[in-house]
Amino acid sequence: MFRTIGLKESASLMSAVVTRICATVANIVAMVVVDRFGRRKLFLVGGVQMILSQITVGVVLAAKFKDHGGMEKEYAYLVLIIMCVFVAGFAWSWGPLTYLVPTEICPLEIRSAGQSIVIAVIFLVTFVIGQTFLAMLCHLKFGTFFLFGGWVCVMTLFVYFFLPETKQLPMEQMEQVWRRHWFWKRIVGEEDEERERQEA
Repeated sequence: MFRTIGLKESASLMSAVVTRICATVANIVAMVVVDRFGRRKLFLVGGVQMILSQITVGVVLAAKFKDHGGMEKEYAYLVLIIMCVFVAGFAWSWGPLTYLVPTEICPLEIRSAGQSIVIAVIFLVTFVIGQTFLAMLCHLKFGTFFLFGGWVCVMTLFVYFFLPETKQLPMEQMEQVWRRHWFWKRIVGEEDEERERQEA
């Protein structure tokens, strides 16, 4: 991608290194703040950060990308900075939490199967995106980033409406969380208050 926007080969390689460093630092940040602020807040803030990054890259490319390819160097580096912001937003929120949250919401009986499905889906989607991204960039150009920004928006809205907070919740309480949630209680059933009083 960095070659496409006009950076030379050495600059493109260095850009890849810079984005990986940003991802590593952001992963460390995630480890520090995940239990302090909670999973939902990291998902939502990281999602907004990624949406704004994707839209901004799309706008810059739409305005400055030349018909014959490439763009002025200062705008190419601006795209690099914005992509670092995107990578950091993913690496301190959606990246690690995609592995963490499924282990917290799945009962012990199905946790191993659930986590296996999660990882398989992640690998499959990563493979598909990796194989199709450059083709999409060639055909959709800046629209590619609006497309991904739209999907991140959908993901963030899903978390906002459907994902309960799991911070510091023991596994035994997750069933109650689902039964009290405004949407999922319709699927798992209302909480049986009488049974809870009997167990207490």
